[in-house]
Amino acid sequence: MNIGIIGAGHIGSALATRLVILGHSVYIANSRGPDTLKEVAQKTGAKPVTAQEAARHGDIIVVTIPLKNIPDLPKDLFADVAADVPVIDTSNYYPILRDGHIPELETGDLTESEWVQQHLGRPLVKVFNNIYADHLQNKGLPAGTQGRIALPVAGDDPATKQKVMALVEALGFDAVDDGSLHESWRQQPGTPCYGADLPADKLRAHFTELGPQRTEAQHAEYLANHAKQERAMAAQGEQLK
Repeated sequence: MNIGIIGAGHIGSALATRLVILGHSVYIANSRGPDTLKEVAQKTGAKPVTAQEAARHGDIIVVTIPLKNIPDLPKDLFADVAADVPVIDTSNYYPILRDGHIPELETGDLTESEWVQQHLGRPLVKVFNNIYADHLQNKGLPAGTQGRIALPVAGDDPATKQKVMALVEALGFDAVDDGSLHESWRQQPGTPCYGADLPADKLRAHFTELGPQRTEAQHAEYLANHAKQERAMAAQGEQLK
């Protein structure tokens, strides 16, 4: 397939590396222009381009930039992209370390990807947000292999979600349906599956236990969990891209 990746940080680079190895044609873009991506191109094998070129190239498009930068993307980024082309959102909300506080996400009325979808004006599929980039690049396994990691996939359109789930499987992970984009809170930071590398049966069990509708108590608990994680990361000097 032709795959366009907008964002050349840890997740974008890991995806580009694996997808090129699998034989896909991958274009990759960042906010500073293709001339700044020579090292990324050498490392991943992807072709450095502008964001508009990456979007037009994709049979699947991946948007993997810091959440705070989503409103800065060109408003016409997907103007020439067919409606049946899936757009993947990998973003996570890190208010302490990177993004600052976004009121709509503090209340729990919107999931992170619903907020992104509002800004992009395009239906999204959420995946690749709850796995470390190194694991995404190096821990994929053939189907049926014991210990294969499962990744949650959330979205509102069944057809585009199925295309994305097939890509997840090809990368070496079990794709688990996480319901609608409004239900994607179950894979956000602070929840039990975030960074946990769970197998498919345990991931499905978590979703069943959590239920489809986020309660106020769950929202408060997971915000607190995530804040604790962020403070620990800050104390260790970790930086996010």
